[in-house]
Amino acid sequence: MEEIQLELDEAKELMQKSVDHTAAELLKIRAGKAMPNLLDGIMVSYYGAPTPIQQVASITTPDARTLSIKPWEKNLIGEIEKAIINSDLGLAPQNNGEIVILTIPPLTEERRKSLVKQVKNDCENGKISVRNVRKETNDALKKLQKDGAPEDEIKRAEDAVQKLTDQFSSKIDALFEKKEAEIMKV
Repeated sequence: MEEIQLELDEAKELMQKSVDHTAAELLKIRAGKAMPNLLDGIMVSYYGAPTPIQQVASITTPDARTLSIKPWEKNLIGEIEKAIINSDLGLAPQNNGEIVILTIPPLTEERRKSLVKQVKNDCENGKISVRNVRKETNDALKKLQKDGAPEDEIKRAEDAVQKLTDQFSSKIDALFEKKEAEIMKV
């Protein structure tokens, strides 16, 4: 039935969004390497309006442990430094009058383990989100069955939802393994 297929398509789309969101969260966790996306989410006061740092400066990585932030306007250097200090990155910016320089310290073993815990937690939240989609879809399928959809088609659709759940959960597991290896690599 068409309604059943629509439910399955929506479930697949929502599960993919859960995986994409988890991947985006994992990108924010730094693994001791300087990456421009480390500054995603940092807002700079630009003429009184909070603006993403990427819209007021170019961010480059001259080497594996350094981020170089060159503002489009020199008067923004102080605002950029303030935004980085007030963020939860724990980094101390320095400037030479033209660019802001961030040096990424090497990770300690303890910090690596704490980051792996954070990654595991983010991945578990992604899996919970996938399972919630499964539950909502199964509830919608049961409602369709009450409204007269054939029982065998509903059963097949529930099996398909479970396969999707397993498939997307294993994608999240793969994200975890990749990020864990990246963090633990010295």
